[in-house]
Amino acid sequence: MTTTRHGSATLEFPSDRATLVTRKFDAPVELLFDVLTRPEHVRLWFTGGENALEICEIDVRVGGEYRHVGVFDDSVRCSFHGTFLEIERPVRTVATWVFEARPDDEAIETTTLHEENGVTTLTTLLTFTNPSSLESMFQHALGHLDDPAIAIDGMQASYDKLEELIQTLA
Repeated sequence: MTTTRHGSATLEFPSDRATLVTRKFDAPVELLFDVLTRPEHVRLWFTGGENALEICEIDVRVGGEYRHVGVFDDSVRCSFHGTFLEIERPVRTVATWVFEARPDDEAIETTTLHEENGVTTLTTLLTFTNPSSLESMFQHALGHLDDPAIAIDGMQASYDKLEELIQTLA
């Protein structure tokens, strides 16, 4: 029986403007980087549900842009876009992050990968430019800033799907 790390992502709030998500994957860093940055992979896991992304455009280079549009399990249609500011393949990306329903709540998303003994730890730091954006974003998009366990249900589902995809590719 294959063991999983389903439901193991953690969410922290290191400041009044930032969220920090951490999740381990049983995969080499290069594979995880590819599954996080190639449209043919991202479109399959990003929504966490049965639906693939309707639009998944990713130009992984400094100055390159990405855009994701999809319908999530709760039937909500969501769109995200941004521009890559830094890329250090296969261990780090930094990009702007905009949830199109709340374009004034822009953030910088820093994704870092660290592999040790075949296990790669993913950390994603999302730092909003405006201190009030974090709270308004969570209340609007996730609904539960006061309960991180509830707030990250959709993210857990996405990462669980990502884990399953990695297992098929490894």
